Amino acid sequence: MFCLFKKIPTISIRELQGKLDKNTILLDVRSPLEYKRGHIKNAKNVPLNRISHYEQKKETTIFVICQSGVRSKQAFRKLTKKGYNVINVGGGMNHWHGPIKGGN
Repeated sequence: MFCLFKKIPTISIRELQGKLDKNTILLDVRSPLEYKRGHIKNAKNVPLNRISHYEQKKETTIFVICQSGVRSKQAFRKLTKKGYNVINVGGGMNHWHGPIKGGN
């Protein structure tokens, strides 16, 4: 049966916190200004409008996050079309209560 909406693999903020280390690939797809205001340590800023240019080993799992979850779902779709293994972070930075880098 044809499925118009594919279920997007999603983890919670709490699950992400348990997976974060220096080898985790976490793409923050918010704008550079949003990223500068505060981001998760070691997250790489690849704004949604630049995500189609992103290159990485295809065997690596990539986590995508934005402010609320809308842009990260769009990034998920674009990256999976390119053959990447991607997991969306549900709730985005709105639900993040851990330490952040940047901001005031």
